[in-house]
Amino acid sequence: MSLLIWASATQSQVAIIAHKSVPISEIKKAELLDFYTGDIKKWDNQTPVVVFDLKPKSEAKEAFYDFLGRSPSRMKSIWLKRMLSGEGEPPQALESEDEMVKKVAATAGAIGFVSIAKINGEVKTLFVIEDADKGKKP
Repeated sequence: MSLLIWASATQSQVAIIAHKSVPISEIKKAELLDFYTGDIKKWDNQTPVVVFDLKPKSEAKEAFYDFLGRSPSRMKSIWLKRMLSGEGEPPQALESEDEMVKKVAATAGAIGFVSIAKINGEVKTLFVIEDADKGKKP
């Protein structure tokens, strides 16, 4: 029984991951939003920030955007505005969390998000959204 509770708890946790070369070891919610809206384009060491998103509707994607306080459609409109004004391109949307981990691990300056169970030693964990289900209505 306790194994089921643990599995359920870990599934609701989402990790913010980054390439091992990024010059930070943790991130605040406001900074994360700035990366995902394109307000911050370079890390402190001047490496370009490469933002990755997930295509499919998943628990991790839903939890991530709930945490940011923005819907995926609101983020799309922010990026569309930036694209039309020549200020940047939207994040590359990846097909799966496994692909997210591989791309973040292989791309200098990359940042993304996955379920905590997907984390491996190839990426740096900057933050864990502890209870992604908290506050959701059944």
